[in-house]
Amino acid sequence: MSENSIAELLLTKQFKELQKNPVEGFSAGLRKSNPFEWDILVMGPPDTIFEGGYFKAELIFPIDYPNNPPTMKFLSDMWHPNIYADGKVCISILHPPGEDEWGYEKASERWLPIHTVETILISVISMLASPNCESPANIDASVDFKNDYKLFKKKVMRTVRKSQEQFF
Repeated sequence: MSENSIAELLLTKQFKELQKNPVEGFSAGLRKSNPFEWDILVMGPPDTIFEGGYFKAELIFPIDYPNNPPTMKFLSDMWHPNIYADGKVCISILHPPGEDEWGYEKASERWLPIHTVETILISVISMLASPNCESPANIDASVDFKNDYKLFKKKVMRTVRKSQEQFF
């Protein structure tokens, strides 16, 4: 069986499992019935400044999944220290497996083949609630978060409102 076939079977299984047992906080669908491309809707976590938001994102899986991580990118506007300006999510479990060349992350914090779509999305929801400003992807958002939380909150609330307008 080819690597591509194994990845396709695993992703199809994970998708069916999520459809059967949905997880609060997000929903997922296949793009054009392609198990390597998922459309994601992340609901802003309760009791956070993202609450009430409906943020569209995509998960793109490599052919050698689960040996390597997917990439996740928000298609909705986001203002967050761990989300690049282009929407790409920067969290440890989405970084390639192995040792971090800069020594910031332990190998155990990075991608491991045991991760699933569910663990990725739960990590993203957790990231929204608790940004990591130690290694920001969006330096401006990180500076706002640390030095002017009122301004940070205002910018996030703007993205929440915009997401609601686009969703409804």
